[in-house]
Amino acid sequence: MSDYKNTKWAAEIIDLQKDDGSWGYFHTLSNPTKRNKLTTEQALRRLEILGYTINDKPIHKAVSYMQDCLAGKKEIPDRREKVHNWDIFTSLMLSTWIRRFTKDDHTANEVARKWAEIISRAFEKGSYNHDIYVDTYKKVFDLKPKGGRLLDFANFYHVSLLSDALGDKTALALIDYILQHHSGIYYIYDKQISVLPQTFKSLEASRYISAVELLAEYRNPGCKEKLMFVAEWLNANKEDDGNWDMGPSVKDGVKFPLSDSWRKKELRVKDCTYRISNLIKNLQR
Repeated sequence: MSDYKNTKWAAEIIDLQKDDGSWGYFHTLSNPTKRNKLTTEQALRRLEILGYTINDKPIHKAVSYMQDCLAGKKEIPDRREKVHNWDIFTSLMLSTWIRRFTKDDHTANEVARKWAEIISRAFEKGSYNHDIYVDTYKKVFDLKPKGGRLLDFANFYHVSLLSDALGDKTALALIDYILQHHSGIYYIYDKQISVLPQTFKSLEASRYISAVELLAEYRNPGCKEKLMFVAEWLNANKEDDGNWDMGPSVKDGVKFPLSDSWRKKELRVKDCTYRISNLIKNLQR
């Protein structure tokens, strides 16, 4: 197993972490500077990909910061967006990221429970019912939802937050819905996931894999079976030596590179093989 925690990428991110545990803005990066190059979300996503967990000091500090924000002791510095209810959206973001590193947080778990109730009601007849979704949303949050972004739960936050919070029947229905959703998973991949990318060696394919990695977190019976067509596609795109190479275009500073440098092709192949083999193992569990 490769260890990417000691790479220069991790060191650069950790060096930018502020004393309060954040990296400045949480969701939207405003006024980038040398000391404010990325958001807290971007830092957490990259560190998670590089192998960092709640047991590592930078993540522990960041989670403590997010817990304080979720509890109302602190506020994220982002400008309040008007396209949806900002307080509900903020609690969704914070809870999602807290729960990606620890399930031991009552407030974040309560946010997940509320969204699980909404989604479960919306899918209780086996397929998605938008009217029931809106009605349950109003009842759970005691207000009328604003804006299309929050209403469309096919996004990174909802899909991640609910990965361990739904009953088996609801989880299967949700996976089916997400797979057929024409615009994929917002913030991750913007095309229908049931349709494989045309070109394997492409940034689009890397983003597609990101969406599947997220869906593969659902362990309810039958969910991973719905993703096995992706494993077949990945295996069909192996190199002759049994490894994977997605090409240089997938270098986006998020998922790749993992190694310090891709000047040598073998390091790129190593990184691609590490990521894809982990996904296939996860799908086969």
